[in-house]
Amino acid sequence: MTLTGRVPLLLLLGLVPVLLRPAMSTVWLWVLVVAAATTLDWWLAPRPARLGLGRHPSPPVRLGEESASTLTVTNSGRRAVRALVRDAWQPLAGARDNRHRVRLAPDEQATLHTPLLPRRRGDLAALGVTVRVRGPLGLACRQQTRQVPGTLRCLPGFPSRRHLPSRLARLRDLDGRAAVRVRGQGTEFDSLREYVRGDDVRSIDWRASARSRQVVVRTWQPERDRRVVLVLDTSRTSAGRVHDVPRLDPAMDAALLLAALATRAGDRVDFVAGDRVLRSQLRLPGRREVVTTLQDAMADLEPVIAEADWRALTTAVTRLGRQRALVVLLTSLEPEAVEQSMLPVLGMLLRHHRVVVASVEDPELVAMASARGDLDQVYGAAAAEQAMARRGHTEQLLRTLGADVVAATASALAVELADHYLLLKARGLL
Repeated sequence: MTLTGRVPLLLLLGLVPVLLRPAMSTVWLWVLVVAAATTLDWWLAPRPARLGLGRHPSPPVRLGEESASTLTVTNSGRRAVRALVRDAWQPLAGARDNRHRVRLAPDEQATLHTPLLPRRRGDLAALGVTVRVRGPLGLACRQQTRQVPGTLRCLPGFPSRRHLPSRLARLRDLDGRAAVRVRGQGTEFDSLREYVRGDDVRSIDWRASARSRQVVVRTWQPERDRRVVLVLDTSRTSAGRVHDVPRLDPAMDAALLLAALATRAGDRVDFVAGDRVLRSQLRLPGRREVVTTLQDAMADLEPVIAEADWRALTTAVTRLGRQRALVVLLTSLEPEAVEQSMLPVLGMLLRHHRVVVASVEDPELVAMASARGDLDQVYGAAAAEQAMARRGHTEQLLRTLGADVVAATASALAVELADHYLLLKARGLL
């Protein structure tokens, strides 16, 4: 039994008979009358079990985007029902306005929508639906909580997708599919055309020129059907927060943009994720499903407070194939983690593949290094400069070994990595 606000008001109304006949018996008599009325109202209230509850499946949604839970409530009884329905979800689902007042005639059905704004990736579950049915006097309610299974699949955010059209336009230029054709710098022969000032003399086809009155050059198109392997580090370094967001999230965003761009370029994309344990390993399908499949694979990934086992991750990359590939390591350039775990096995990758290390920079380090207002800030600036110097040394060490390094802020990493891929594509370095 659940009491409404009318019960205490009715008890206060008992002051009138008590003032007219001030006696303890009057008080107890009024309390007894209120209790009897409340019990009778509860007894006359329709049973919540007579309401049928159903839930429509919610489609997957990206992190930061709104979704909704849809419930159907059906009155299968013979009496009209006034009810309060609460659709409860776990807190990270971000349910708002989830209390719905309904009035249903017999055999009537209502559809209730609860807005959801998830704040975490993965599967978010509904906790239960509570139905509270009022009695005819509005004094008491029957209440029942029932399990109506429901799950919302929250995928990683993809804010950089707004940059995809501009990068695809540049890709069309490189592939020679744009309205204005440019000379590709790949290794696959495309066609012959007349020499113009500024062309590389090494591209002149002397045999074709001998058969023509003009000097003729060969044009090339960027390579297609190459392999791109995305390696996502989910170890402790990915848990570090930049602007209150784990480093893992912008790394996922960069992986999504690069995967979408690479598949449009005709390249094959593979994906590996892990820390001390291999969390995911898959070959992505064609260009239409690549982003959806990759988002679904990354939805359940969370940072693990453990060191990355780069030997196991390198072995996973090798198992995907020996063909030369562009291997993108999405990790943090923390000097200790890189020098102790990654460097010993990096040579194995560099012997067979082109390696790019992509990392999220922390802009707070730059701000801290430039602040010198008081003694504490001076010490902080010294520590920040020391950290930046060690990071710079690590970057230089990776470049000396033959790896490319792409370091950018969280909002710019995806674009910088996509531009680097296009640069390698244009130079025929894949």
